Amino acid sequence: MGNAYILEAVRTAGCKAKRGGFANMRPDDLASAAIKGLMDRCGVDGNLVEDVVLGTAFPEGEQGNNLARGAAMGAGLPITAAGQTINRFCSSGLQAVATSAYQIMAGHADCIIAAGAESMTTIPMGGSKFAGNPRLAKEWPESYANMGITAEYVADRYNISREDMDKFAVESHRRATVAIAAGKFTEIVPVEAESYALKDGKMVCKKTMVVIDDGSRADVNFAGLTKLKGAFKIGGSVTAGNSSQMTDGAAAVMVVSEEFLKKTGLKPVARFVSFAVTGCEPEYMGIGPIKAIPKALEKAGLTLADIGVVELNEAFAAQSLAVIRTLGMDNMNINPNGGAIALGHPLGCTGAKLTAQIIKEMHREGHRYGMVSMCIGGGMGAAGIFELVK
Repeated sequence: MGNAYILEAVRTAGCKAKRGGFANMRPDDLASAAIKGLMDRCGVDGNLVEDVVLGTAFPEGEQGNNLARGAAMGAGLPITAAGQTINRFCSSGLQAVATSAYQIMAGHADCIIAAGAESMTTIPMGGSKFAGNPRLAKEWPESYANMGITAEYVADRYNISREDMDKFAVESHRRATVAIAAGKFTEIVPVEAESYALKDGKMVCKKTMVVIDDGSRADVNFAGLTKLKGAFKIGGSVTAGNSSQMTDGAAAVMVVSEEFLKKTGLKPVARFVSFAVTGCEPEYMGIGPIKAIPKALEKAGLTLADIGVVELNEAFAAQSLAVIRTLGMDNMNINPNGGAIALGHPLGCTGAKLTAQIIKEMHREGHRYGMVSMCIGGGMGAAGIFELVK
């Protein structure tokens, strides 16, 4: 088997669903913007791109009709660049990276764009028409449990207190605001977005270049979060404040072979090392990384001690803390620039988004190995490991 390398990885800003910078932008246009931004940065001839593998969590409506192919065409890639859309819910973007890497490692391709996109403004959580299987719903009703309720279950099973959840959320916002102020998110590509407002009785379109995540808040504090009520059950501990934000965003990663690098003379930024996915009880879906992380480490021949930085998707503070404590990751470098509670979780985009973030952090701080991991709706977990290439 050959190696798969990351030539470049970018993302758009993450913007609050329905009221953020991308509220009036279609998901296919958002995905196209990420792909175009990637092509502009990496300097690769578009004719060399063989495929676009794009993950999205709810592939319907404006996110349907093979989003990958439409995004590739919208980005101006040559007609020879094919496209396939894949779905593993919250890990769709990371799955796109892994799927692309597998093809390259097997020698079946040399240059693939792995991407992720989600407009939670356009397609609601759960999709426009939920149609769960009646038999499964009857025999195992927890299979379709609301994600917030699964976080409540995890909090109860793993004894995660409301106080600890809120403190975790405050720290996520603090780190994110510090990182934004320091200009750390250099993987973000600018995207021109439109907003509309009435002026003198006429609808006026305003165009804005979106370059900054708009979900983090410097004024979030513990006292304020403690006043929030449970969002998913009466008397619950999982609130809007200690849960990930619904977000619009897209990301794109150029995955190439060693042969491609030799032919072009281009230098990669990272090597794809391993990927693992595993299932767990759907009603405790947040604990998925507890099984996926050791599996990915074993495949890589590494231990947690080898990992310099981790991007652990903060679907909920409850499940993040359960994963960290169960695996003994308390003293590890996790989400140094904030996580999804502050920066948002654009579902199918997140895995590719975190890949772009972690690679920049690995180069900035000199970490040899970095890991991306997340829980997945339906009861799964995923983890991917990357190695720095200087």
